[in-house]
Amino acid sequence: MPLRYLHTMVRVKDLEKTMAFFELLGLKETRRIDNEGGRFSLIFMAPPGQDEAPVELTYNWDGDDELPSDSRHFGHLAYGVDDIYATCQAMMDAGVTINRPPRDGHMAFVRSPDNISIELLQNGESKEPAEPWASMENTGHW
Repeated sequence: MPLRYLHTMVRVKDLEKTMAFFELLGLKETRRIDNEGGRFSLIFMAPPGQDEAPVELTYNWDGDDELPSDSRHFGHLAYGVDDIYATCQAMMDAGVTINRPPRDGHMAFVRSPDNISIELLQNGESKEPAEPWASMENTGHW
């Protein structure tokens, strides 16, 4: 039986902020499970037309004291984008810190409201280096 990718799960503290962050990236809610007995919600979000590659946001209704302060222990999520500069500008305009700017026209890192590391990669060939990105320094951890 072949192996099949299902999803990546991350726990979140502020569901609305985190969903807004992933919507800013272009992901849409594809499925939701609200479990009254367990007092949690599972929200699956994926890029349009890619329902088979979701991120699962797990939200515990009564809070989550066990959520680590730095969620990098799992690595990062990666998404390909058509225009890395436009994507990073839209993120920055919405108040998101660009932790690793796309100086090379190919790769950038941002973090979600829950400190989840997100890698953005330019689809196809890298763009020519351009300002303000080419001279922008890293900010924080990525």
